[in-house]
Amino acid sequence: MDVMGDKATLFETGRFVQPSSREDTETPDETGEIADEAAEELRQRLAAEAGDVEAMSVLGAMLLRRGDLDGAEPHLRAATAAGDRAAANNLGVLLHQRGYADEAAGWWRIAAVAGSTAAAHALGRHHRERGDEPAAEYWLRQSAEQGHTLGAYALADLLEHRGDAASQQWLRVAAERGHREAAYRLARALDRNAAREADGDNGAQVPEEAEQWYRQAAARGHRRAALHLGTILERRGELKEAGRWYLTSAKDGEARAACALGFLLRDAGDTENAAVWWLRAAQDGDGNAANALGALHAERGETQTAERWYRAAMDAGDVNGAYNLGLLCAEQGRTPQAEQWYRRAAYAGHREAANALAILLLRAGDETGAEPWFSKAAEAGSVDAAFNLGILHAGRGEEQAALRWYERAAAAGHTEAALQVGMARLRDGDEQEAERHLRCAAGGGSAEAAYRLATVLDARRPPEPAHELGEPAHRRSECEEWYERAADQGHRRAQVRVGMLAAARGDVVEAARWYREAAEAGSRNGAFNLGLLLAREGSEPEAAVWWKRAADAGHGRAALRLALVYARRGELAEGQRWADRAVSLGPASVAERAERLRDALRQELSA
Repeated sequence: MDVMGDKATLFETGRFVQPSSREDTETPDETGEIADEAAEELRQRLAAEAGDVEAMSVLGAMLLRRGDLDGAEPHLRAATAAGDRAAANNLGVLLHQRGYADEAAGWWRIAAVAGSTAAAHALGRHHRERGDEPAAEYWLRQSAEQGHTLGAYALADLLEHRGDAASQQWLRVAAERGHREAAYRLARALDRNAAREADGDNGAQVPEEAEQWYRQAAARGHRRAALHLGTILERRGELKEAGRWYLTSAKDGEARAACALGFLLRDAGDTENAAVWWLRAAQDGDGNAANALGALHAERGETQTAERWYRAAMDAGDVNGAYNLGLLCAEQGRTPQAEQWYRRAAYAGHREAANALAILLLRAGDETGAEPWFSKAAEAGSVDAAFNLGILHAGRGEEQAALRWYERAAAAGHTEAALQVGMARLRDGDEQEAERHLRCAAGGGSAEAAYRLATVLDARRPPEPAHELGEPAHRRSECEEWYERAADQGHRRAQVRVGMLAAARGDVVEAARWYREAAEAGSRNGAFNLGLLLAREGSEPEAAVWWKRAADAGHGRAALRLALVYARRGELAEGQRWADRAVSLGPASVAERAERLRDALRQELSA
């Protein structure tokens, strides 16, 4: 007769665990819950003394559960001798607790052969601990195939250890029966499979089935499952629910969840509460949280506290702590200390630290020492380091080597590298490749790339078609859009070009606005064109002001314009001075005209 008593054991700790389902414990049919345990124990004891085998087994299980091993053992032995399989299983548990593992295994075998799935599970675990995997698999499979949840999970664990794909099948069996660790591990396995199929892409989408198992495990209180579920939801933009799962996990003691919750709160503008959770995570040894606290204090100017947390991050094994200490020292002008921390992080494989160290060495004039660190960082995937290597080689005149590194950085999305590749392709005459790279750089926010792309498109632009009545029909072209994008970013040549296009449309106000913006930013062409526009509008005195600014900046045509203005005013000496200036500035056509004007003014002055 199957009676109450089979109980799962945590072999790692030697402690009992309360069964999570009825299948972990073999019990007789019960008519209801017994309110008074003491009364029930007395009833079972009286029945056992009267020779009732079932009562002996139940009483032994009750005492075993309470930790009264001495009281439980005679009852369990008596019931076992009478053929009760549940008693045999529980006697095995008791003996295992006393340290008699081999004798325990003997009783588990008897119970397992009699059909106890809990005993088969315990026997399988015993053999695995002894290193006898074939025997372990046999008994765990017996337990699992007869519907024992813990047996299914233990079998899955054994098969996974061997790399057997069948492990997922048994994880699913255990998970479907409510085993939360099985649900979590099944989710992780599905997650990893999806990542492998996506060639290790960290941004690979988590399969829907994996998310469901994470959710099931998290709902049963699995804190790591709650962490993973929060991460999935955060990536998807469901921040409110992500925060709830992070909070659940963090409250259960998961430091990574506390750290993630801190970042979520910081992004929402709640730095005070973010700091609370980072502190909790950092105190539990989370290096990322310690770094976050360091950065928070550094932003507030509390450098000593920041340094303390960065050191705590290092102590937790997070190499970012050393890198951040390097950044902190560099900001304070403590270059030797910065180099020390950068080196420590770089030797530990931190690619951005290697790049920062190389920059530090390069600024100190140690190009020979800098190059290997740039190379190490670039080979480790630092896009900035690849770009910096391009600059290094370009500075030596090694154009092909520079281009290779620029191309590598551009392929990884580096805006300025894409601009350099685009310009190199333009020089080589490969306009198609140049345009492709310039578009990438311009799309990444480079004003220079936007301007150069506009000039490429402008050169291809056909003449404006005439309106049927003879009036120009202006259509906004793509090149104008790129000119304007560059102009909006403060690119002076683009501003001048946008002004010229506006003037060509007859939009004097818009043209003047762009010319003035370029001129005030230091563009001599902008100042000259603004002067032309003002002169045409009858404001020659103001035009002369802008021409003077352009001429002082080296604009020959502006100097010639000033010479003509002063000549018309009768200020011949001043006119001759600006004519001399125009001759020296050029270009040739301007110098020729300025020379004729200067000679005429000289003759006029000597007459």
